Amino acid sequence: MVKPLILASGSAIRAEMLRNAAVPFEIEHPRVDEATVKSAMISEGAPPRDIADALAQMKARKIAGRRPEALVMGCDQVLEFGGTLISKPADPGAALAQLQAMRGQRHMLLSAALIYENAEPVWRHVGLVRLQMREASDAYLRDYVARNWDSIRHSVGAYKLEEEGVRLFTRIDGDYFTVLGMPLLQVLNYLTGRGVLQQ
Repeated sequence: MVKPLILASGSAIRAEMLRNAAVPFEIEHPRVDEATVKSAMISEGAPPRDIADALAQMKARKIAGRRPEALVMGCDQVLEFGGTLISKPADPGAALAQLQAMRGQRHMLLSAALIYENAEPVWRHVGLVRLQMREASDAYLRDYVARNWDSIRHSVGAYKLEEEGVRLFTRIDGDYFTVLGMPLLQVLNYLTGRGVLQQ
């Protein structure tokens, strides 16, 4: 019998990626204190890759304890810029300041996915993408934030590549789905190998 897949995430874009790929799944929202864990790991000098992985694992573990009969997938994404992890902007002013600081520079997005089975981690992957932002003018960035705030307020980089945010970049090295918040191809490969998806 094929085990059900549960996405332990409140992210609309992650759910949309799985739906678009015709993956059957359920959604359960884990209640976890991401900010405290992230802050503690940063203060300990943990690398961004480990932080993304730990946050994804925390989400999956929370649901897997209640649903051991299922495959439970947790995901998380972090943005590293200039040796610092960038958080979701608190308000439009913070989003504008963040974009102004990053323009003309490179940053990295790391998207982690981790799957639990029988309440134990059985698979994990952290995808990495390097992005080069263009030298956008202050006027454009102000207008961009004003036009898109409702959409970008929940995005760690204060942009969405699948929307107008693509205009902020001159080069992207890595997987598109990883930018969106999930290393989808690697997830699909694992689920196919496990027999969750048809070979």
